[in-house]
Amino acid sequence: MSEYEKKASPDKIYQNPQNKVDDFSFNRQVVDVFPDMIERSIPGYAKIIDGVGRLAAKFTVPKSNVYDLGCSLGAVSLSIAKHNQQHDIQIIGVDNSSAMVERCQRHVDSYTYANPIHIKEADIVDFDLNNASVIVMNFTLQFIQPKRRDALMIKLFDALIPGGVLILSEKIKLSHEVMDSAIVDLHHDFKRENGYSDLEISQKRTALENVMILDEYSLHQKRLLKTGFEAVSIWYQQLNFVSFFAIKGQ
Repeated sequence: MSEYEKKASPDKIYQNPQNKVDDFSFNRQVVDVFPDMIERSIPGYAKIIDGVGRLAAKFTVPKSNVYDLGCSLGAVSLSIAKHNQQHDIQIIGVDNSSAMVERCQRHVDSYTYANPIHIKEADIVDFDLNNASVIVMNFTLQFIQPKRRDALMIKLFDALIPGGVLILSEKIKLSHEVMDSAIVDLHHDFKRENGYSDLEISQKRTALENVMILDEYSLHQKRLLKTGFEAVSIWYQQLNFVSFFAIKGQ
């Protein structure tokens, strides 16, 4: 754990009643509490981060780029750097939040790995990608407008070299209403066990309502196969948090 993570403030953003709950954004207030927020909100988050790094290492090839899109504070980029045995790859983290990018650069600079990590501030929809052996989007696509997702997947597919992989972690919704409600309740129980009050859970949900739009796993799979990926598979799931990967044919 870096010094930043040790010093990160506890998440109290939604602790007090708010007359109007603004839409969620990755602003400086969120950046200051992000490590605490993410650990207390996503079941199995640490395992996903470690697993993404290990899985990515199976597919990186020399003289290729590895992208961490929506990199936040660089946890995925650092995991990839930690687990990778290739010493001639470029790890590139991209995020559109200036506050996040500023803190992320300081965070990744506090570690030393064989492969350097380059952090860029940009909208991933517009960012130029190429020669990629691995592309990771860790709980990022759900914040992209649904109408832009198909085109983005085509762009990522085109940027991957043959045999390259796209790793996607997403919160999903279930197609069956009763089952979906049960899983959502379990997730709220998880948050309560991590110290969040019902007020905090409710206000955070309101803040995310118009910002984080969830897809069913079947839609993710259909979209990726339609884009041209050879196969799609889940490698990790806990409650309605899923990480899966898609491979581009040779």
